[in-house]
Amino acid sequence: MISILIFETVGECKVLTHFSYLEKANALFSLTITHFQATKLRRTHLLFARLRKYYKSMTLNYMDAIEKGKQLAERATEADRQRDYETAAGLYMDASNYFMHAMKYGAMNDATKTTIRTKVDTYLKRAEEIRNKQPSKQAVAVSDAAQGNDGGVIDPDKKRTMQRLEQSIVDNPQVSFANVVGLDQAKRALREAVILPIKLPKLFKGQRKPFIGILLYGPPGTGKSYLAKAIATECKSTFISVTSSNLLSRWLGDSEKAVTCLFELARERKPCVVFIDEVDALCGQRNENESESARRVKNEFLVQMDGVASDNSGVLFLGATNMPWELDQGMRRRFEKRIYIPLPGVNERAAMFKTHLGVNTYHTIKEHEWMQLAQRAEHYSGADIAVVCREALLRPIRRLSDATHFKQMPNPNVDPNEPTHLWFPCSPGDASAKSLTLDNIDPDEIGEPPVTMTDMLAAVETQKGTVCVEELKKYDAFTEKFGQGGS
Repeated sequence: MISILIFETVGECKVLTHFSYLEKANALFSLTITHFQATKLRRTHLLFARLRKYYKSMTLNYMDAIEKGKQLAERATEADRQRDYETAAGLYMDASNYFMHAMKYGAMNDATKTTIRTKVDTYLKRAEEIRNKQPSKQAVAVSDAAQGNDGGVIDPDKKRTMQRLEQSIVDNPQVSFANVVGLDQAKRALREAVILPIKLPKLFKGQRKPFIGILLYGPPGTGKSYLAKAIATECKSTFISVTSSNLLSRWLGDSEKAVTCLFELARERKPCVVFIDEVDALCGQRNENESESARRVKNEFLVQMDGVASDNSGVLFLGATNMPWELDQGMRRRFEKRIYIPLPGVNERAAMFKTHLGVNTYHTIKEHEWMQLAQRAEHYSGADIAVVCREALLRPIRRLSDATHFKQMPNPNVDPNEPTHLWFPCSPGDASAKSLTLDNIDPDEIGEPPVTMTDMLAAVETQKGTVCVEELKKYDAFTEKFGQGGS
């Protein structure tokens, strides 16, 4: 008898769920659970688990409700544009119902609910305007319609997306190829592929076309982002730098629209360089666990980079990744040139130590000692060397902080605005030593100790490199199959 009551309740719950009467369905489901718990049947926990699974499959997932609401809103916008106001009003109402359903039964935070509530208010207001026979000149939209002042549809979501992407425009990178140490082959390949077509457009006609997509890959910290900025400076182009955080959204459909807006913005601002850092996070290899949203984002990238529907001339798409083997095959094909940015060689490392220590830094390192440092820093990236130099620059400050005795010495800088003598740390056994600490000395009278070779060697020992030999073998294998050397 109890079993019959249980399944009758489940059946009624199914009907109510089908018609979206979820409050009644929830109440009946709770009643069913109560009956279930009252039974003394064996293996009740298995039946209980199956019942919960069955109920979950009957209820409408709130993300599905949001997606359905978006689809209806797009149809409403299209009907509104075609002046089929009666259909548009009904679709606006249906879209609002789905969004309100998602708000009521979805597990979401307050900010998300506020966003949905704003959309619902907009749609309901538009539906009311239509039914009062006072349609406004411009429809609210969640579609991909273009903006304009010609009476067309203005998409507030698209406008916000475009404004957000415009914040990714780097006004003046102020980095040139002269600032990039080494990487001569990479700079030559990029100059041929990017700079010459822009400076000499007459020579790049017919079958001689500039490259649209270039992939920079290699270990982290080798200067891929730096090279991208240098390209934008050399070309005198707009530089748009984006990552997955600029494009991905929790809302279904919004990520694809952000990709579309990115390409539209690039075409409007051409000549333009679009730099996509960590491109493998957006366009990784396809697998069974990939979400539908990620698949649509990837497809949108592939379509936009092909430039079938739009003209991509004057736009360069630069991708950077530390894991090129994770890139989708279709995306790899869109990057027509794939340039390996390797770890710096010994001569490049010596130059990097000089650069990162600073031209105006007070040091006692001799010219031949730079090469000794470079040889000790094998398998260090440019970023690793920068960290080593920062560590070395802090060591004289530590000596000042730890010193217990100081002595006065002539100021090496000939500046009338500075004291003639400064306090420098010294050994307690020095004849001129005075027992002082850093806190007892006027900051303007403290002398800056030089960075020594000992400081540099200690920093190299302290700060280890971040790239291992096994990883380098993977880059070599990828370059042999798909890439081009850039060292």
